[in-house]
Amino acid sequence: MDDRSVVQAQIGRPPRSAIDVTARCHLGLPIVITVPPLLDDDTPFPTLYWLTCPLAAKRIGRVEAGGGVRQAELMIANDPALVDRHSAAAERYRTSREAMIPDGYVGYQPTGGVGGTGAGVKCLHAHYADTAAGNDNPVGEWTAAQIEPLDCGVACVADAGDGTAVRNPGWIEPR
Repeated sequence: MDDRSVVQAQIGRPPRSAIDVTARCHLGLPIVITVPPLLDDDTPFPTLYWLTCPLAAKRIGRVEAGGGVRQAELMIANDPALVDRHSAAAERYRTSREAMIPDGYVGYQPTGGVGGTGAGVKCLHAHYADTAAGNDNPVGEWTAAQIEPLDCGVACVADAGDGTAVRNPGWIEPR
């Protein structure tokens, strides 16, 4: 199974651009991919690091449903050192994404920091993906503490028999 097929099975649709696996789980499957700032149809895309791991996505969804975005915003607002780290993460993310835009490109470009935000926290999935990609991100680190370990006993995808990947019906969330 190639990475593109695995990512397609993980996210439930074909990726809209070329992908580069940035982080893998202990089973060797993608957790995070790097997505270019311009999709195949030139649509600007603000999310540089995209979370593909179904377990992480499921657990982060629960954190967000429980008020996690607001908790992360309050955590940052109440700690000047975290304000600085959060701002630095947003600036690094923005400049990294902008560096990937081809020279001379004059169309619409993605803006903002992590996940396209101007300030604050929009999506814990994007912050976690940034951290899982190896970057300093206080919101991503906080999110990781809420959801890890990602310790699946069986792979979230399986070979469909033709070399492509499908979601593994035998996968269950570890407790």
